[in-house]
Amino acid sequence: MTTIPAVAPIADKEQNMIVVMKVGSPEEEIERISTELQEWRLTPEKIVGKHKVVIGLVGDTASLDPLQIEEISPWIEEVLRVEKPFKRVSLEFRHGEPSEVVVPTSSGLVTFGQHHPVVVVAGPCSVENEEMIVATAKSVRAVGAQFLRGGAYKPRTSPYAFQGHGESALELLAAAREASGLGIITEVMDTADVEKVAEVADVLQVGARNMQNFPLLKKVGAQDKPVLLKRGMSATIDEWLMAAEYILAAGNPNVILCERGIRTFDSHYARNTLDLAVIPILRSLTHLPIMIDPSHGTGRAEYVPQMAKAALAAGTDSLMIEVHPNPAKALSDGPQSLTPERFDRLMQELGIIGKALGRWTQPAVAVS
Repeated sequence: MTTIPAVAPIADKEQNMIVVMKVGSPEEEIERISTELQEWRLTPEKIVGKHKVVIGLVGDTASLDPLQIEEISPWIEEVLRVEKPFKRVSLEFRHGEPSEVVVPTSSGLVTFGQHHPVVVVAGPCSVENEEMIVATAKSVRAVGAQFLRGGAYKPRTSPYAFQGHGESALELLAAAREASGLGIITEVMDTADVEKVAEVADVLQVGARNMQNFPLLKKVGAQDKPVLLKRGMSATIDEWLMAAEYILAAGNPNVILCERGIRTFDSHYARNTLDLAVIPILRSLTHLPIMIDPSHGTGRAEYVPQMAKAALAAGTDSLMIEVHPNPAKALSDGPQSLTPERFDRLMQELGIIGKALGRWTQPAVAVS
């Protein structure tokens, strides 16, 4: 047995490591190594990649020499430090392997991930009434969407703007799922509402205004439903990834990152600046799946199709697009919402690009 090294309990020196196992490593040896590392006051997390198994080590590893760990077993190929401030979220932590978020829905499993077909999420900004949400769900489902978005609780800049119908809207989302078979993505704003939202939602959304609501991040991290984490309006990429780290550190590995536009110096022509450069940047930093929201990113329906197509071409794993049967009468975000007819045409256009990239399950239909 290797001597347990003295580990200095200094929190600000904490650095994580990954233990890369050789191809064909026996499962019992991986378990033995994990058990021994627990005795070193480290938390091992097994990550099964396409070709190899990696053991992520969380804890104070700053004083450890990687060679000390390599001596534990001949089945260890190498031990590497994770130098990024975000640990579990980093691409290094999975040894370059992208992760997948698999969501059970009433129509089957849907997978968000780099090597899977692009997942389309569509629906209105807020749930207004049963007739509207059910009709919208059926229409977006008919042309290939897999998830319905719709806010039951809506954070608004003005206290006088429509805030959503709250808990009663969750029942309407459940009715829409029953009628359409779509998965449900909806926002949770308060730690007190996490359980009730999770009873209905297949994916819990943490919105831009709550990206650094740390109690909420910890709460959604302590439950089992996947989490969609939107980028804050003025958040740097590091701040966004550290927010995701809170969720993973609380125990929930199923996080999807959503770029929804950031605030820059020009808001006259578009609501926000949609940062599509974030797609290749995130690919180099994190294993988490990526979603792009061109509706909030532009704030204008006429710009949404072009930016959605650009995001698909740039390599997004998912798109979130606002759709409303009558945008002019929408209670929130009507100007950025597509009609069902325009969404239908957009899905045909996306299909052409998606099929060319090998990331589309719907048939590519020629657009007249």
